[in-house]
Amino acid sequence: MEDHILKAMATSVAFLAVLGLMMMVHIFWWRPKSVERTLRKQGIRGTSYRVFTGDEPEMKKSAKDSSAKPIALNAEIIPRAIPFYNNMVKRYGKVSLCWFGSIPRLIIGDAELIRLILEDKKGDFVHQRLNPLVNLQHKGVATLEGEEGSKRRRLITPAFHFEKLKGMVPAFSSCCWNLIERWQKLVEPQGWCEIDVAPELVALACDAIARTAFGSNYQEGKELFELQKMQLPLLIEAYNSIYVPGFRFVPTRKNRRRYQLYNKIIALLKNMIQQREEAMKRGELRAGLDLMDLLLQCKEESNNDLTIEDVIEECKLFYFAGQETTATLLTWTMICLSIHQNWQEKARQEVLEICGKRKPDSGTINRLKIVSMILHEVLRLFPPLPDVFRYTVRETKMGSLLIPAGVELCLSVMHVHYDTTYWGDDAPEFKPERFSEGVSNAYSEDQMAFFPFGWGPRICIGQAFSLVEAKTVMAMILQHFSFQLSPSYTHAPYLNCNIKPQHGAPIILRHV
Repeated sequence: MEDHILKAMATSVAFLAVLGLMMMVHIFWWRPKSVERTLRKQGIRGTSYRVFTGDEPEMKKSAKDSSAKPIALNAEIIPRAIPFYNNMVKRYGKVSLCWFGSIPRLIIGDAELIRLILEDKKGDFVHQRLNPLVNLQHKGVATLEGEEGSKRRRLITPAFHFEKLKGMVPAFSSCCWNLIERWQKLVEPQGWCEIDVAPELVALACDAIARTAFGSNYQEGKELFELQKMQLPLLIEAYNSIYVPGFRFVPTRKNRRRYQLYNKIIALLKNMIQQREEAMKRGELRAGLDLMDLLLQCKEESNNDLTIEDVIEECKLFYFAGQETTATLLTWTMICLSIHQNWQEKARQEVLEICGKRKPDSGTINRLKIVSMILHEVLRLFPPLPDVFRYTVRETKMGSLLIPAGVELCLSVMHVHYDTTYWGDDAPEFKPERFSEGVSNAYSEDQMAFFPFGWGPRICIGQAFSLVEAKTVMAMILQHFSFQLSPSYTHAPYLNCNIKPQHGAPIILRHV
C-alpha cells in the first residue's frame, strides 16, 4: 500500500514538474517566438528574441554610456536622452521590435500610428503596468482603464475647467512672488548671482500644486514631496526591471524601503483628508473648491463608489505629476531663453507691454502670445513624457498592422517631435515661431504631430493647469530678471521619468 502511495505521489510530482516545464517553455520560448514570427511576416524589423534577458542589457548599457558625458548646446538631444530607442528607430525604422525580457515591445515613432493608438476608445490599448511595485507610486486616473477610468476622469475634470484655472492665477503669482523676493535678495549685494534654478522651480511647483489643488502650502506639503522624491528612484528601478511574479512579497532591503515610503505617504494623506473632512462637517466652506474638496464631495454622494483609498491615489498622482511636469517645463524654458537671448528679450518686451510691472492676472496671461509660443516649443523639444506605453490585451488592428495580444507598445513621442517630415530640416533647433499660428499649424503634414500631454480620450487632465502656471511664473521672472547660462552649466539632458538636466541648471540672474 505504501509503495502504491509513493508511486502515485512520485507520478504526481513528475506530472507537475513536466507541466511546469511546459509552461516555462511556453512563456519563455514558444509564445515570444510565435509573436516574433507574426510581426516579422508583416515587415516589422528589429532585434531577435533572447531567452529571459531580451534587450535589457543593451538598454541599460546604452543609457549608462550616453549619460557618461555631456553634449554641446547645439547637439541633437535624442541620442543622449533615449539612446536605445534612437538606435532602434535609426536602424529598423519608425515601427521596430525589441524585447523587454520575454515581452515583445514595439517602438512606434510614426505620428499617425501614435494618434490612432492614443485615440483608442474600445480598450484595445491599455495602460498596463507589468510590475506591481510600480503601482506603489500611484493608481490614479492616469492608469485606470475602461468605464472606471472614464468615470473617474469625469469626476475630476471640473477641478481643471478654465473658470477654475482663472481663479488659481493669484495663487500661482503669490507662490512665484516668494521666489522673486528670495532671488532679489541674492542678487542685491553685487547686482548678480548664480543659482541652480532647477530645485528652486521644483519647490515653486510644489507650493503651487499644494495650494491650488489641496489647499495647503509648501511647508505643510514638504514632507509628502520629500517622500515622493525618495520613492522616485525605486519606482524607476522597478519600472526598468523584469518583474518575477511574487517578487514584491520578498522582504529585500529595497522592497522594505518601498513599502515603508508607501505607508508613510498613505498615513500623511489620510491625516490631511481627515482634517479636511472634519472642516467640511463643521461647515467651514472654502472660497473655491479645490481638487481635494471635489474628490471628497464625490465620495459623499450616495450614487458614487469613490472610496477614501481612491481619493488618496488621486492626491498622490497630482502631487507627483503636477509638480514634476511644470518644474521641468520651467527649468528647460529658462535654459532655452538663456541660450537664445533674442527670444528672452522678445518675451520680456511682450510681458512689460501687457502686464507692466503688475502681477499677471487671468486676462493678461491669455494675451501672452510669445510666451505661449516659447512654452510650446520647449514642450516639443523636451516633452514631459518622451515615451508613452500601452499594451495589447487582445489581437488588435493598428493601421495596416495586426498586433498579437501581449505586445507592449512604446510610443516614442520624442521622435515625432523631432521628425523632419513634420517639422522641417530645422526640427532639432529652438524656433518658437513654429507656433505663431497655433499648434495645429505648427507642422507641415496634415495630421497630429504634437503630443506633449498625450492625446485622445486620455489626454492629461492637468495640461491647462501646467501651462497657466508656467505662463504666470515665466511672466513674473521676465518682469524682474534677465538671465544667462553660468559657465558651470553642463548640457546633459537625460531621462529620469521625464527629460531633466542631469547636472542641474546653474544660471546667472540680474535685475532688469
